Amino acid sequence: MDCEEVMLTVRIAAAERALLRELARGHGADMSDVAADGLIDVVPSLHVLPAFPVGPEPAALPVGSGTGTGTGVGPASGPGDAGVLRLLRVLARPAPCAVTLWLPAPVADLLPLVGERITAVTGLRIGPASAALSAALRYWLAGDPRQLAAGLAALHRQGSPGLAAQRLDVAA
Repeated sequence: MDCEEVMLTVRIAAAERALLRELARGHGADMSDVAADGLIDVVPSLHVLPAFPVGPEPAALPVGSGTGTGTGVGPASGPGDAGVLRLLRVLARPAPCAVTLWLPAPVADLLPLVGERITAVTGLRIGPASAALSAALRYWLAGDPRQLAAGLAALHRQGSPGLAAQRLDVAA
């Protein structure tokens, strides 16, 4: 059965949820549209982060568990290392709030790849697609809120809210 949208429940922090709501309200979109646009925005930045070798088997980390220190990742030494450390900090913070989002199916299809990339970068297995979305969304929301709003404004000037699925079709 083909679906146009996929429903996922993600875990994020209260401040991240408030920022997501504020971004959605500021751009006349719902939180699902902003999350989809944010995922499309963050995928390229995850791709350029360097992968750190850890052990032969990556450690498992439920997103928002509050663990993640002592991951075996060395100190930052390159420009992409700051992004890796930011991702590790995001994954280490608790994520007590559950938010249900609807994503366009082509965007949801990216989630296994996002999860694999986060595992390659951090050495931490983050779990199912909803955990990959949580991690990517939290990483995106950890950016400068003004830059996030400016990026969404630029994206929405090019088309309608929820443009991520259309952009994905063009890129494919």
